[in-house]
Amino acid sequence: MNYLNINQDKIESVVDELNILLADHHIYYQNLRTFHWNVLGKNFFDLHQKFEHLYNETRLKIDELAERILTLGYHPLSKGSQYLEMTSIKEVDIIVDDTQMVKSILGNHKILLMQMSMVLKVAQEAGDEGTIDLIGAYIRELEKESWMLNAWYKKADQELHISKMPVKK
Repeated sequence: MNYLNINQDKIESVVDELNILLADHHIYYQNLRTFHWNVLGKNFFDLHQKFEHLYNETRLKIDELAERILTLGYHPLSKGSQYLEMTSIKEVDIIVDDTQMVKSILGNHKILLMQMSMVLKVAQEAGDEGTIDLIGAYIRELEKESWMLNAWYKKADQELHISKMPVKK
């Protein structure tokens, strides 16, 4: 029974891209756990808490992605071996340096954002508004988290870009 108002001929490509994003989120989640458990140094309290926040948010997204795939009428991938095979995100080793941890997370964010763009592309082609809405919200949230981590990573004397827009007099 087709209870969704979606182009069924194109829905499998949406599911395929969602499964890749699901795999990406699983490895990203474990990377965050690794960093949460192993962060050391002067930034311990801030980063320990931030990493926990990020992995808790990611855990929720993993469930939402799997449920979206189920809503579309498919089984989500659920094996770790499948996730490792499909993802572009690499598992991390224990990194003691907190700045390297943040740099690694920002690299993971770039991969996640690229995959989310791919999901949006195929969802638009399929007329899948539910997936478009879900992923659009994820992009907004991840861009904000990336901005915050990037601000932490920068030196205090670094500046942001200044708009060249002329000022009205």
